[in-house]
Amino acid sequence: MAFLEDGEHLFIVDLTYITALETVDQLVNSHMAFIDRCYASGLFLASGAKLPRTGGIIIARGRTMADIEALITGDPFHMAGVAKYRITEFDPVNVAAALK
Repeated sequence: MAFLEDGEHLFIVDLTYITALETVDQLVNSHMAFIDRCYASGLFLASGAKLPRTGGIIIARGRTMADIEALITGDPFHMAGVAKYRITEFDPVNVAAALK
């Protein structure tokens, strides 16, 4: 697929806030700088807040679960302990024509 290199898979990173939004909000700017760096490196394909705002979702590309887990440790939300993370790896066998 055009957006994946050989050996890469997709990962859904599901963040759930575990502290008050006021605490999360203090870290939003640094979290967004992390997100921007991951887009610039080509690792993130889509991201955004959950509705209602209880966390967020990131669609990332990478080779291994360990790579994505290591990447996420650099997220200021992770470093501050304001969110828990659930990462699901998948191999996209079907995609929209626009992604091929």
